[in-house]
Parts: sequence; structure tokens; C-alpha cells
Amino acid sequence: MVKAHVSAHELVAGRYRLLEVFARETNRLWWYAEDVAAEQPRLVAQTALPEPAADDTARRITARVVRTSETMRLLCPGQVATVVDAVVEAGTLWTVTEWIDGTPLSELLDREGAFNVVRAARIGLELLDVLQAGHDEGITHGELSPGQVFVRDSGPVVVAGFGLAGATLVPRLTAPSYASPEQARDERVGPAADLWALGALLYTMVEGRPPFRDRGRPDVTLKAVDRLPLRTPLRAGSLTQAVQGLLRKNSRERLTRPVVREALIRTLDEETYADRQPAPRPRLRGAYRGVRLTGREPGREPSRRVLAAGTALAVVTVAAAVLAATHHLPGTGTAQAPVHATASATSTGRRGGGTATPSASPTPSASTPPALPAGYHRYTAPEGFSVALPAGWKRLTTQRVSGAYRITFGRGGASPTLAVTHSEHVGPDPVTVWRDDVEPGLERLPGYQRVGQVRATTYQGHKAADLEWLAGTGDARVHTFGRGFLLGGGDAFSLRFTTPAAVWGDAADRLALRTFLQTFRASGD
Repeated sequence: MVKAHVSAHELVAGRYRLLEVFARETNRLWWYAEDVAAEQPRLVAQTALPEPAADDTARRITARVVRTSETMRLLCPGQVATVVDAVVEAGTLWTVTEWIDGTPLSELLDREGAFNVVRAARIGLELLDVLQAGHDEGITHGELSPGQVFVRDSGPVVVAGFGLAGATLVPRLTAPSYASPEQARDERVGPAADLWALGALLYTMVEGRPPFRDRGRPDVTLKAVDRLPLRTPLRAGSLTQAVQGLLRKNSRERLTRPVVREALIRTLDEETYADRQPAPRPRLRGAYRGVRLTGREPGREPSRRVLAAGTALAVVTVAAAVLAATHHLPGTGTAQAPVHATASATSTGRRGGGTATPSASPTPSASTPPALPAGYHRYTAPEGFSVALPAGWKRLTTQRVSGAYRITFGRGGASPTLAVTHSEHVGPDPVTVWRDDVEPGLERLPGYQRVGQVRATTYQGHKAADLEWLAGTGDARVHTFGRGFLLGGGDAFSLRFTTPAAVWGDAADRLALRTFLQTFRASGD
């Protein structure tokens, strides 16, 4: 552990007054500080260098830290600590950042212990966004640890420490418990080392301890990371495979970013409401707090893998699917008539994605089943509904909870999906259900953005409402249109159609959406 060779209130570089240590790691202290020249609060990281640095080495180290941090700040505004200064004095690197309105993850873990898997997955997704932005630009963090992650009460986490990796010949200056095996062997550091560190952070968040304990001496800890087997996680739940896949000793065998993203989003979807009990006569949100995956058709891939652009991303079922479960039919709609997406999509949202402007299409009579398009076949579910599906579509997953079920259809792989949900406990106003019960959960999804307003409509003579939204980021961004409609007495169905945002509105998907809306029938309706 680095010692505080300076006392509180001493000035660093003649202008930064150190006030109090608030976080500690091997070879690093974090200080609350004050910039006496600018009269601004600062955070200062004190990192012990392994040997005195010559002037040219000091300039190289500080320039690298400032330059890398600035690049990352521009790539991820609000998610990367802004370095305002870096100074080498007496064998110590002082990194000065703007004030971060957040709590170090290390402090939260010390104070609160293990996190639930939903909280861990949400933080993991935010970290993955930052890492991916850096990796796409050839930037590896290399020092990711709980002391470099600041958790805010609102907004995404803030990551510090970019530019420290490679600042000296030492492969891992701090937090050796989070070093990758290749770092422990003093090999070249690349993006795979960051994925290992992400896995180690997820492990620590759910288990309450790091995967490899700090043994007091960095060299001994690093040897353990390289040689000892991973202790099997006991509390990771649906994150277990992702954590173990990230913590593979061979860097070539670690999970890729898209697969990790899929696993994290799947956890948000499946686990967010798993441990909560529905209230008596619950409305939409309560009815689906307990929804979890209960089975899938033999030999068929889960629908959460249906939607990744380039990979099988689970973003298709984001937590929205669990919530939207009772009131959303993948269609589109205005006040009286369903609509379909146009072929053009425009970029919107925090991190990009497509939205489509709906255009009206006629609604067939509910009593006269329309002719099916070529290649479509009618599927009749034993649960009590039927709908026409395109060629190759099949039943992928089934979820059940008391008084509700959701069935997802698709081809598997990177195809669109249709989710049909039935609930026996829904409030009397579908617009209110969307707005007050469903959307608060959707807003927790990475990259969530509503498209337009919640729209009241009618569907086959029933009160209904539509909600359209985007979720996910980058290639994993998806576009969903949901419609929920009431059958009376709290009984309701919803249909939800989800496609990759980049291809929302293409001709085949417009036809599928229109056909689902036209052909869906509830038994006895």
C-alpha cells in the first residue's frame, strides 16, 4: 500500500491542497483536494511509481495521462473523469481530476457488501459502454478496479484512470487483484485485459469479494491471479456464465463484448422483478415482478438471443419485455387504426439508433380473418390465442408467473421477434398502464428512448394503447412497438414486435407487423 508521504493540507505542484484520503488501493491513494489557484474542489490520485522518473519520462507519463483522458472524455461525455492536470514529484504521479459527484465503487462495496445481480449488471453495462468506446479507438484502460469507478445517485458511472496503463514499465501499478493473467505475466496488455477486469468487478459486486484476494505483496497477488483456479461464484445467479467466461485465463477464450452485453441485458430482463412479490390485484408492473424464464422449446435458442446486429444479443427482451409483457402488441397505432413503420429511419437517441414515422393502414374487420400472405401459417397456442407467423418462425421461449404468461416467437439468431403476453390483473386504462406501470422500468434500460407519445387506440373493438421505444446501444440497439388491449375484468393481452433499430421499417418486417395485427385472435374473443 502506498504511504501518504505528504500530509493533509500540503500543496502539490504548488496549487493543489490535499484535504483527506477517501479511497485506498495498492500503490494508490485518492484525496479530496482543493485547487487554490482556481478555487475549485478536485480529486487527486496519488500513484507511487516504481522508480524515480527522469524529466523526459515524467513528461511522457503526464502527457499520456492527460491526452488519453481527454480523448476518452470526448468519446464518452459525462462517463470519464476529466483530468485537469498530471504532475510527477518525488517518484509519485499526481493525477488531478475535476470533482466527481459520485462514490467510489470500492467504498460502496466496503459499506454495503455484495450487490444484487441487477445492480451489478447495470453497472457492468455502463462500464462496457465506456470500454467499448475506448477499444474502438485503440485505447485500453488496463487499470480498471473498484477505485477507478465512481457510482452516482443518478446518471451512469464515471470511470477514472485512463492513460495510467503503460505509464511505466510495471504492467499493473494498482489493484493487482483485478489484473489479468497476461498482466501478471508482464505480457502485452490489450482489450482482453479490460474484459477480465470487468469480469473481476462483476464477480466482486455479486460475491462481495474479489475473485483473487490481495495477498499483501503485489508480486504474490499477481502470481495467484496467474496460477490459482477461480473460486466458483456462489451468488452470481444469471451472471454466473458471463463472469466465468470473462475470467478465463487464456485471453483468446474470454467472452467477446457483444456476448457480454447480451448476458448483462438478459440479466436485467430476467432478474429485475424476480425476487419481488406481486401485490394483491396487481396492476401491470406488479403482475410481472416475478416473471422469469421457465423453459424453452427443446433444441431452440432463447429469444433473448434473437436480436443482435452481428451477434445474438439479448437486448431484444430487455427489461421492457418483462414489463411490457401485459400490455403491448408489436404493432403500431394511432387513435383508431393500427399503423406500420415506413421504410426510412432517422437517427435519434443518446447513442444513435433508428426511429420510423408511422403511416396509417386500414384495420380489417375482427370477424373476417384476412387472407394470409404467401409463406405465412397460423399458429394456435394451447394457452388460448392464435396468430399468423412467417415461414421459419417458431415458438422460442415461454415465461410464466401467477396470473400471467409471455410467449416469444421468432426464427432465432438475428431475426425480429414477436412477444405475446396475457395477464389477468391489469388496470382499466391502457394508457395509464403504459405510462405509469411499464415505462418507469423501461427507463432503466441502457439507451432507452420513447418514440412519440403513449397513444390511446382501439383494437378489435377493445380499449388499447401503443408505446414505441428504442433501447440498447450501438449495433445492439433495437426498436420495439408494443400494443396492449383490454378484454375486460382485468384480462388483457399485449403484443410486442422488436427488430434491430438499423433495419426497422424494411418491407418484410412491415408485412410481418401488419399481419400480426390483422391475424391475432384471443380464444373466445
